[in-house]
Amino acid sequence: MTGTSTPHRPRRLRANAWVRDIVRENRVSANDLIWPIFVREGENIREPIASLPGVDRLSIDLVVKAAKEARDLGIKVIALFPYTEMKMRNAEGSEAFNPDNLVNRATRAIKKAVPDIGVMLDVALDPYSDHGHDGILVGDDIDNDLTIEALVKQSLVQAEAGADILGPSDMMDGRVAAIRASLELNGHKNVLIMAYSAKFASAYYGPFRDAVGASGVLKGDKKTYQIDPANSQMALNMIERDLIEGADMVMVKPGLPYLDICSQASAQFSAPVFAYQVSGEYAMLENAIRANLFDEKTIIMESMMAFKRAQCAGVLTYFAPRIAKFLQS
Repeated sequence: MTGTSTPHRPRRLRANAWVRDIVRENRVSANDLIWPIFVREGENIREPIASLPGVDRLSIDLVVKAAKEARDLGIKVIALFPYTEMKMRNAEGSEAFNPDNLVNRATRAIKKAVPDIGVMLDVALDPYSDHGHDGILVGDDIDNDLTIEALVKQSLVQAEAGADILGPSDMMDGRVAAIRASLELNGHKNVLIMAYSAKFASAYYGPFRDAVGASGVLKGDKKTYQIDPANSQMALNMIERDLIEGADMVMVKPGLPYLDICSQASAQFSAPVFAYQVSGEYAMLENAIRANLFDEKTIIMESMMAFKRAQCAGVLTYFAPRIAKFLQS
């Protein structure tokens, strides 16, 4: 059979825009988006982050405006991360379980002004510790069980402030079970847990550490508790463990470099799998866009389609408001 006589021509399904639309296997919507926002003290402050062009630290009043913008764009959830000055940090990260800390005050303000948007808060000590680690140091090691005690206290004040989703991002063993038990015991049965289950010891986090004020703080590295980038089965084991312990949803972090984990987890587990398009991923794309190496909309939407093709339920991305606007245009 010659090439000109074959009855099967797949190009017929790609011949024009309308047929490409009706046969498209995956779609992106505003419902897929979680918008990470950095919060700082002050009023009417929008502070650019040099390593994350286009992303700012916002004072609480402007975070509330951002929440209203998210709602109007159809984004259902925002995730808050605090910029903590050194004077507020200590070895125990005790500001994490201050009921009136920055993210708890921001959460209450959002819930008062925009009650119909979901708020997600990280459960970890690294934005509050003077050593930059996610847990409590004893000597040169992170003490797993002491850290869990602190994380439970942190999760309770976050739930009481009105957080809808808690994201344990510390990678301590047993923390999901402890947090879930504490939430149940203290009347917060409906608070969701999105566990950072497959969080890799990645080089892609650098700009985020700038954003939360931890870049020059971290002593050593996080390889004793975050996952070796070489290990896929270990990541799947961590996801299974966290689901057994009571996580409602799980996260793979970083995102695009670990799409294989997203895809395998989505196929293996009957729970929503999210990805975090982390600061380093964002910065690479945004800097390339600004250098006119990529068309902005095309490259951003292609990256989102990669997550959907890997069967992610949703994505945490700093591009969220732009993506939502693209979808409306």
